[in-house]
Amino acid sequence: MLKLALIGRDVSASLSPKMHAFVLGKFGVKCGYTLVSVPPAEFPDKAKKLFTGFDAFNVTVPFKTQIVPLLKELKGEARLLGAVNTVLSRGRVGYNTDGAGFSLMLQGAGIELKGKTALVLGAGGAGRSCIRVLLEGGAEVFAYDRNEERLFAAYRLLGGMSPLTEIPLAPYDLIVNCTGVGMHETVGKTPVVALFGGSAEPVGEQLLRRSGTAVDLIYEPKESEFLRRARELKKPTLSGEAMLFYQAYYADCIFTGRDPSPSEASALYRQYAEG
Repeated sequence: MLKLALIGRDVSASLSPKMHAFVLGKFGVKCGYTLVSVPPAEFPDKAKKLFTGFDAFNVTVPFKTQIVPLLKELKGEARLLGAVNTVLSRGRVGYNTDGAGFSLMLQGAGIELKGKTALVLGAGGAGRSCIRVLLEGGAEVFAYDRNEERLFAAYRLLGGMSPLTEIPLAPYDLIVNCTGVGMHETVGKTPVVALFGGSAEPVGEQLLRRSGTAVDLIYEPKESEFLRRARELKKPTLSGEAMLFYQAYYADCIFTGRDPSPSEASALYRQYAEG
């Protein structure tokens, strides 16, 4: 039986145990999955204990970049982005399955990227993965982060995108919230990222009126305030539950040494969603 865990600032409401148990069960593998919530100051000490206590573990906000110095090797997208969401304890090897999960989620929703404009809110670990997928899909990508150091670090890593220190009031085909605002202690809030001149209206509300599909990586609550407002404005919306499932699927393939298959992942998600 695989001993697995998820570490993050607050993972108390995570769907990861259910999803990993479902996927691994389909693979014929049993697992135990422990949720580990830690304040940022305690992360290094808590994370080090996971290497000896678990076969592998997942990492979520805000620790996807902070785990990197504790690892001996990064592979694939993790090496490119400097962000990790999946760790094999033996060898201390880090991977990142967020991009694969985000890509499959967009495909499943029938969202075409080529020639589209996309605004990404947040340039941390998940934001970097989303930016890369959008760029590779042929979208023109604009990214904003309140932390300019993090924003320009992402720009240096990925290139191709337009880093924004302020957000112009312009239409976008796609707005993607990668900030985490709207869950845990910020439930009921939207990603308030800037103000226009003397206006007190958040940019998010104004942008939604002029833009197309709203995507939120948040999956708990099931409909974030950001998506609720977009829906009220008759905009197409997409929550992050499918992305969470797909990145879990790819992580489980890493845990078990299985070759991933997008068609298998999609079929399993349909079964999970229906069940």
